[in-house]
Amino acid sequence: MAQGGRRPTTYGRLLRHGFTDPAAATRLLDSPPLASVRDDALFLNALGATADPDLALLGLLRLVEALEAEAEAAEDPQVLLGTLLTAKPLRDRLLGVLGASDALADHLARHPHDWRALATYESADLHPGIEEFEAALRQADDRDTLRVAYRRALLGIAARDVCGTNDLAHTAAQLADLATATLRRALAQARQAAPEDAAACRLAVVGMGKAGGNELNYVSDVDVIFVAEPSGTGGPQDEAEALRAATRVAAHMMRICSDTTGEGTIWPVDANLRPEGRNGPLVRTLSSHLAYYQRWAKTWEFQALLKARPMAGDAELGYAYVDAVTPLVWQAAERENFVTDVQQMRRRVVASIPAAQVERELKLGPGGLRDVEFAVQLLQLVHGRSDTTLRSPTTLDALDALAAGGYVGRQDAAALDAAYRFLRTMEHRIQLYQLRRTHLMPDSEADQRRLGRSLGYRSEPVTELHKAWRRHASAVRRLHEKLFYRPLLDAVAQLEPGEERLSARAARQRLEALGYADPASALRHLEALASGVSRKAAIQRTLLPVLLGWFADSADPDAGLLGFRKVSDALGKSPWYLRLLRDEGAAAENLARVLSAGRFAPDLLLRAPEAVALLGDENGLRPRSRDALFQETLSAVGRAEGAEAAVAAARGVRRRELFRTAAGDLIGAYGTEGVAQQEPGAALDRVGNALTDLNSATLAGALRAAVRAQWGDELPARFAVIGVGRFGGHEMGYGSDADVLFVHEPREGVSEHEAGKAAFAVATEMRRLLQLPTTDPPLVMDADLRPEGKSGALARSLSSYAAYYGRWSVVWESQALLRAEFVAGDAGLGERFMELIDPLRYPAGGLGDDSVREIRRLKARMESERLPRGADPTTHAKLGRGGLTDVEWTVQLTQLRHGHELPRLRTTRTREALAAAREAELIGGDDADVLDEAWVLASRVRNAVMLVRGRPGDTFPSESRELAAVGRYLGYDPGHVGEMLDDYRRVTRRARAVVDRLFYDTE
Repeated sequence: MAQGGRRPTTYGRLLRHGFTDPAAATRLLDSPPLASVRDDALFLNALGATADPDLALLGLLRLVEALEAEAEAAEDPQVLLGTLLTAKPLRDRLLGVLGASDALADHLARHPHDWRALATYESADLHPGIEEFEAALRQADDRDTLRVAYRRALLGIAARDVCGTNDLAHTAAQLADLATATLRRALAQARQAAPEDAAACRLAVVGMGKAGGNELNYVSDVDVIFVAEPSGTGGPQDEAEALRAATRVAAHMMRICSDTTGEGTIWPVDANLRPEGRNGPLVRTLSSHLAYYQRWAKTWEFQALLKARPMAGDAELGYAYVDAVTPLVWQAAERENFVTDVQQMRRRVVASIPAAQVERELKLGPGGLRDVEFAVQLLQLVHGRSDTTLRSPTTLDALDALAAGGYVGRQDAAALDAAYRFLRTMEHRIQLYQLRRTHLMPDSEADQRRLGRSLGYRSEPVTELHKAWRRHASAVRRLHEKLFYRPLLDAVAQLEPGEERLSARAARQRLEALGYADPASALRHLEALASGVSRKAAIQRTLLPVLLGWFADSADPDAGLLGFRKVSDALGKSPWYLRLLRDEGAAAENLARVLSAGRFAPDLLLRAPEAVALLGDENGLRPRSRDALFQETLSAVGRAEGAEAAVAAARGVRRRELFRTAAGDLIGAYGTEGVAQQEPGAALDRVGNALTDLNSATLAGALRAAVRAQWGDELPARFAVIGVGRFGGHEMGYGSDADVLFVHEPREGVSEHEAGKAAFAVATEMRRLLQLPTTDPPLVMDADLRPEGKSGALARSLSSYAAYYGRWSVVWESQALLRAEFVAGDAGLGERFMELIDPLRYPAGGLGDDSVREIRRLKARMESERLPRGADPTTHAKLGRGGLTDVEWTVQLTQLRHGHELPRLRTTRTREALAAAREAELIGGDDADVLDEAWVLASRVRNAVMLVRGRPGDTFPSESRELAAVGRYLGYDPGHVGEMLDDYRRVTRRARAVVDRLFYDTE
């Protein structure tokens, strides 16, 4: 009667606590094992707070009975129940898990002592990572113990999840970390089982999909790719054997995780994302992977690689794989029909859903999880090439980055974030119940009720659940269509969403956020370019949102947009111009980079706008050969009427070729399309050679024009132009003068006096022609390094040079001649001049002590007298500490000392001479590296200043935008100019220390 008298009160109380079968619950509470907690209000309240109180109570009874069944653990049931009454954290965690997961209740019934895994409630326990999970699995030495340890760790994750200690992101990340630890333990077991195979190979397991993205489900295939290399250094036979061994180890590891045993399974390991899918080899080498991706891979494969992450095995090899494929991922948006391919793939996924499941599908259906993921991944692939902040493999982090970057509106991003968290939490709780892989809303009302309660809906769990689901799915469908199917994305894979629909105020705000200093002027440029109904305006409206983003990625977006308007105004009536930008993938981006990188290249382009065509040609930005430049320049001069017109024609060739060189240099520095990014030294050599060849051709043109004006086809004297300094060294920068010597020789039947008079006249005329006013960058001929300097004859005969050098030459002239090289005119005479000066610049027996002291004295005097007043010696690229002069004089002293006996030192080029000195062990390898790095950096700084400011300079600009543009050219991200200056000072400080030891002999 006592029990019957208690039932009405208990019955009602249980209903209020959320029990659906109070009668059954009462029977369970009345069972002897639960007698001690039956009437505890806190205990019943905790049951009522779970997703399914009936399930939680049954699971608890099974756990207590399992503990009682173990004779050696007679105390455990009382310990457990007593703890439940006194320790709220354990009570909430254990009952929360039991009320949400029948599968974990089964685990606790089989392994009842694992309840203690939930008893710890320390701060360090709240967010365990891979190391903690590895420690938890370390003793698992076979498949069954691994499964038990895995479920034990899963208990803690589920408890933190259902109790709200972890949010969705933490839960998904911890599941991914547990998967990482599990793969590592399974791989260890597989390697222990086959030690010979393990020793024969290096094997890396690269996570893909949600595992790679640190956003794993409770039950999901763990997608992986296997990469292997031989453990030794043998040939193809070793590689083949290593792959066979790695395949056996990898297959065994997969079975350890995937097979079903008496302890169930963990999850399937799926390697079908590998090259060629299930038809391809399970394991490949890194080079084999790259060969496939570079030649055969489809767009979806690059999308999948976005989430690649080393998880187990050889970490160095795993990271090498990720480093190698990452550039391919961020080039995927350049593929033909990229956007269409991704959209079609999404449509195929939707079409593959059985009709009966479409309305229940959380993941693949319209408004489901895949819609969010596809939209985010598409925007990442489209914009992530130039914006590295978007490259997170985790969906929510990537969405945050897209919002922060302005690629998705913040309200849209917040709605997508909320919807994604809701849908993923639904998916998690559905899977947690039976630990089965499913993405479908359950059919039964009881299951839906449990799901609704797990999400916090208590008054009408099923109704509230469906209402929230419909609201979030509708938001996802709307935003997916807005972000994913934007019409202009199909034409241009870099369009900002809704850009053409922004109000004027919103547009100004967007432009300001993108870094435009004068948004009002920028809007006026946009209006001038895109207003109207003409075809030209329509194409501009397609291009401009893309270009604005590229301009915004530069140090001076306003200059880029202004330059684009000027070029468009100049070429607006040319039918090929806008077609080129629209249809040639690289042309528009290359133009944007050039226009926004400084003044030098845009000024050249605005004087010859047709040079835009170079930007769309795959080979258009490669420097032309010396022979081609000479041929074109001399042909242009030959067609011109009069000397001044001839030099103007030569200048036209030079203008275009300067633009070609500068544009290729800028685009290569950014590493964008068109020209591949080069190692700094190689890029600098490329520019120096191109400018030297171009300026040699220009001087040859001026020489031809000067001769024709007075003498017709033949000058009375043989005449040669000798380049010295940077000109002779093939080390010219954009602002370098052309240092020259003029040498002549009488032709047969011509007197020395007449020949000298003609040579002087032609040299003077060359200088006059090249100094004519022009808007082009000037080519200044400087002959001050000639014998006797400005006081000496402008042009000398070969015999006069021989007499002077034989009698009067001093050591600094020998040093200057180290970089002498024939550049234009009579090649035979030029060769004889080289033969004349070789004994001076490569003296037999080297330099005497007096000459060495004189060179050191001259260098010290130059340091004290020639550095401009107020200049910072730590950042002056030419004369400052560790700058160009320091390195060059050190190398030249070595050439003067040893050039006679070491032919490889007989070069006009500083870097080649330095490499030769290193090879001959005249300069140590480390010292040579330090000097080379400093010389390359200082030279690039001078080039950067000229490109940015449009005028030469040896120091960093003081204006912030110019300084930032120099930084971009040198490879520094925005906001890192301080780092650039620190790096420059560090590099040159080290170089100066080497110079002090080698040049001044301070050791």
